[in-house]
Amino acid sequence: MAHIVILGAGTGGMPAAYELRSTLDRSHRITVVNAVDYFQFVPSNPWVGVGWREREAITFPIRPHLEKKGIDFIAQPVVKIDADGNALDLQDGTRLAYDYLVITTGPKLAFDEVPGAGPAGHTHSICTVDHAEKAYADYQRFLADPGPAIIGAMPGASCFGPAYEFSFVFNTDLRRRKLRHKVPLTFVTSEPYIGHLGLGGVGDSKSMLESELRNNDIKWITNAKVTRVEDGKMFVTELDDHGSVKKEHELPFKYSMMLPAFRGVDAVAAVEGLCNPRGFVLVDEHQRSKKYRNIFSAGVCIAIPPVEATPVPTGAPKTGYMIESMIGAIVHNIAADIAGQPATAKGSWNAICLADMGDTGVAFVALPQIPPRNVNWMKKGKWVHLAKVAFEKYFIYKMKTGSSEPVYEKYVLKSLGVERLDR
Repeated sequence: MAHIVILGAGTGGMPAAYELRSTLDRSHRITVVNAVDYFQFVPSNPWVGVGWREREAITFPIRPHLEKKGIDFIAQPVVKIDADGNALDLQDGTRLAYDYLVITTGPKLAFDEVPGAGPAGHTHSICTVDHAEKAYADYQRFLADPGPAIIGAMPGASCFGPAYEFSFVFNTDLRRRKLRHKVPLTFVTSEPYIGHLGLGGVGDSKSMLESELRNNDIKWITNAKVTRVEDGKMFVTELDDHGSVKKEHELPFKYSMMLPAFRGVDAVAAVEGLCNPRGFVLVDEHQRSKKYRNIFSAGVCIAIPPVEATPVPTGAPKTGYMIESMIGAIVHNIAADIAGQPATAKGSWNAICLADMGDTGVAFVALPQIPPRNVNWMKKGKWVHLAKVAFEKYFIYKMKTGSSEPVYEKYVLKSLGVERLDR
């Protein structure tokens, strides 16, 4: 019978494994392959960066929870995908054959595109729990000798929500410690305007987020192309709306967290005909590779065109609800293919997000993600902060118990007071 291999065990890969196991009979084998042996709930990393969460609260070992559901698990990096031979070559030399491959690896973090950027350079990241822990360790040293701070997103970034989240969480934590007056804070972003979010704005996102930044004494630079980072200094070229140089900045800092641009992971990007030039998987409307009919993909690792051209390149984000709907489509279409039926299910490219802001939060809905939209709004309130805290616990619980139900659809839509969004 069929062997389905899922490459990546994040917020896409784990639900995919559980939903496939629930959908297919036990004659079909399911194997999850992940570079590390633990699951991490990435949306909580901004809290880890300021010490509001510890690693143990947002991670857990993968193997026992998958094996309890009859799903095999291999904790090995993949060094090569032999798409023509239907097999993966693992780091330890093992070769793993598959009938269907589901790629949910997430991205490779492209720190190298800006000299001096990243945890190995002079800026921090909250893209992984390891990076967030390193950011917190440096934050503790910063608290003893505070000074200017820079938070934001590098050229080519597509995930702007966590940058805004971290800036407000950082701001709130400093206020609680009575240190905010010692920290001039600047938000530096490749977005053409505050609240663009890689989506061309959502509802009142521009005015709402500008107001929040202003009310919290956070200055900002948009259309910002960070060209290099040195110890304690960031070099930023600010462009105008036509892409011409408006101003050159040399910004001093004692602490910085800058989200990087993304690329596809090496093993995926190396497969001929699978990806676009940046290594993101090219899929059709059924989440299936346009070249390899037994390969499917979902999440941050797939190719989605930018919503619009911007003076400094920006990408389009992939939110949790969107990823969940992609996974649902993949499971349905693999089951159909096994049964000899055509693929019919389609993922929903709807953007829905709960973003924490320290002691309040913002929620936005962009339906569909690419304008023009049927639904287009953003709302603010303490309820969003509380909803995200509760959702963190709910999602981790569901991943530990092996739930195959649509977590985002059940919880996030309920939090927003929405019964259902058409897929």
